[in-house]
Amino acid sequence: MLLQSIKMAWESVRSNKMRSFLTMLGIIIGVMALVVMVSLVNGATGAVTDRISSLGSDLLSVSVTDDKGVPLRLEDLDQLTEDETIAAVAPSGSMYANVKHGYTEVFASVTGTTASYFPIEGLNLDEGRTLKTVDVENAAYVAVLSANAAEKLFSGDNAIGEKITINGRAFTVVGTLEENDSLMSSMFASYAVYVPFTVESRMAGQPYISSFVASAVGDTDVAEKALAELLRARFSRDDDAYSIINMSSIASALDEVTGTLSLLLGGIAAISLLVGGIGIMNIMLVSVTERTKEIGIRKAIGAGRGTILMQFLIEALMLSLFGCIFGLLVSALILAIISSIAGSITFSMSLDVVLLAVGFSSAIGLIFGLYPANQAAKKHPIDALRYEG
Repeated sequence: MLLQSIKMAWESVRSNKMRSFLTMLGIIIGVMALVVMVSLVNGATGAVTDRISSLGSDLLSVSVTDDKGVPLRLEDLDQLTEDETIAAVAPSGSMYANVKHGYTEVFASVTGTTASYFPIEGLNLDEGRTLKTVDVENAAYVAVLSANAAEKLFSGDNAIGEKITINGRAFTVVGTLEENDSLMSSMFASYAVYVPFTVESRMAGQPYISSFVASAVGDTDVAEKALAELLRARFSRDDDAYSIINMSSIASALDEVTGTLSLLLGGIAAISLLVGGIGIMNIMLVSVTERTKEIGIRKAIGAGRGTILMQFLIEALMLSLFGCIFGLLVSALILAIISSIAGSITFSMSLDVVLLAVGFSSAIGLIFGLYPANQAAKKHPIDALRYEG
């Protein structure tokens, strides 16, 4: 009986191809909206989360806005690591400068720091070496280049040991970093150069430390509290003299925001599916009217109310699921195109999103198909046979 109902529903869908497609169009668009929007949010979130993870969930970033006449120096940062909750600390002085090699010149961010900065920030070495303590102590004119800065200045040639100028001052390149394929790097293709803090602070005319990064031992929140207490003690108990950014807290907040955003976008897309369900109900009502005499004949030869109800419910469910399948296929194509354009960011359908789309589409088909199916099932056979349409 079930197989017979499925076969009859399929014949009905197949015999009216254009009408069936137009009926499914609302479901197709709804599924596309749901899957594509949620997948884009998940993909972008994953890229940002990966970048935060690469920095390390133990990262703390500190900015000093008012030193209260007792500015931080390099030796003060060393004292901070005496706290058992803080693993390492490194200054992050910054300026922008013209960096030149031969006839090639770029406008780059120049970060003055120490050797600890690279592992804290999750920056991996590609060739050469990073900065050493002796470079900072001797204010050596050496530099480490980001991958894109090295590629731009040296066109793929080995940069180690070569000379560059930063605002007219000669530096020796001692290392290059691995390529950064994070979301932020994809959006902002900035060039970065890392030099000893003692050199950068002299060039920027800022001998004191106004910002630094730290890594935690164990719980980041505990380290943040310890670091805040140390800074409060130094800056006259003024909490406004500094600010601390906890990457672990940012990651948690990001998860909450993107989770809410996914629900919001999913809800908006679900409205399209509801509109598609209304379209299915309308067409099914038309189909019931057109096939009134067929219903009368089937009832006259013994088909029960449940059989008629099942036939039309299966037809509505079939339209909804076929629309869902087409919507998923088109969504996969759209996401593949967006991923190829985005480059380093991959957008794909997760199993959860696919199951959500299939489940919601099935529910739409059953709910909006129930009324037309019930209308067909409760027709009296004699009245149905008399119907002239």
